[in-house]
Amino acid sequence: MDKKSLTAVARQQLKLAAAASSGRSSQTIYGGHQRSLRQTVVALRAGEALAEHDSPGEATLLVLSGTLSLVAGDDSWKGSTGDMLIIPASRHSVEALEDVAFLLTVAK
Repeated sequence: MDKKSLTAVARQQLKLAAAASSGRSSQTIYGGHQRSLRQTVVALRAGEALAEHDSPGEATLLVLSGTLSLVAGDDSWKGSTGDMLIIPASRHSVEALEDVAFLLTVAK
């Protein structure tokens, strides 16, 4: 069995995002392209975004710290620490309303 502290990984990714010119950083903590389940901790500086994109499968987003907005077409959902959002199957984007770290879970 492997154990990871999401709090520690989120803290590390937030530090890396703060120093990155893109304002973001991520680390896959489980799975990957060879598995059907992938979990990735993503960190974004306030004001940064993941541009509109398609989801490769069913997906959820669990906010570990901070606040974000998930947008799909005319719909948007605000998420803050502890919130889990179901990512729609349609094109969507994510914007950091403040420095944010979240666990993205995708099942392909």
